Amino acid sequence: MAINFDLNDLLAFRAVAELNNFRRAAESVHISQPAFSRRIDKLEQALGVRLLERTTRRVSLTAVGRDFARKVEQLLDDLDNTLLGIRGVAATRMGEVTIACVPSTVYYFLSQVIRRYHESYPKIRVRIFDASANEVLAAVARSEADFGLNFMGSQEPDIEFKPLLEERFVAACRRDHPLARKRKATWSELAQYDFISVAKSSGNRLLLDQALAHVSGRPQSIYETQHVTTMLGLVEAGLGVAAVPSLAMPGTDHPLLVSVPLADPVVTRRVGLIKRKGRALSPSAQQLYDFLLEMKPARKKAARSRVGQ
Repeated sequence: MAINFDLNDLLAFRAVAELNNFRRAAESVHISQPAFSRRIDKLEQALGVRLLERTTRRVSLTAVGRDFARKVEQLLDDLDNTLLGIRGVAATRMGEVTIACVPSTVYYFLSQVIRRYHESYPKIRVRIFDASANEVLAAVARSEADFGLNFMGSQEPDIEFKPLLEERFVAACRRDHPLARKRKATWSELAQYDFISVAKSSGNRLLLDQALAHVSGRPQSIYETQHVTTMLGLVEAGLGVAAVPSLAMPGTDHPLLVSVPLADPVVTRRVGLIKRKGRALSPSAQQLYDFLLEMKPARKKAARSRVGQ
């Protein structure tokens, strides 16, 4: 009996099995939703079974569909591994990897890793979803990203968190600000000046609120923003000071901004790789994931030297 479906049909099925949504699955394989539906219909007709249960609100796998999804995942991974193992294919293979990350990780080290990855796999497209910590966590949990770089996720039961580095919160101020002359500053000293913070929906804000819950004289914000980059823009304009992760600060050659380590208490956050537990990464995504792990010692050393600036 002839098999009347192809690899693209299997890729479409894997996408909808992971996302449980036709629109997002169609977007993930870069075709229209009607064309996507035709691929799934073609696959079901070829197999003679129903793989999906469709309602007006959601899509779910049938019992046969769940079993078939596991087999398709293994088949596609085996195929990808086989292609990677063929001599000379690495430089010409095509594909896509999506990584979700908090913006502060991009400038400091992710860009270096992507450069190295591109040199090894120039045909693979890398999509970067830079967003808040909560959005990064949600993107990985929903399989909208292969994996993520985040400081949230270590407490999530369905997320695997591999720490890469620990960074300290520092005071961000202008070079002409009184705090800029100090080797370190306390949170109560920070409270003496107009303070800029991120919104309560921010993961950084939640972390700081928990760490400073019992600190007397903690700074109270007079300005509030959604993003750390916006907050630094206000600091640069001379509107106040802020507490930011050290990764978010520009280098020592910045003409206006300087960082001062914060103490009493020292507040830190752990940045790590997150991915869904029990879900194997594609070979393309696994290679990028491994590149990030390999840079771990260098990043830790760099983080220590930068915090002291």
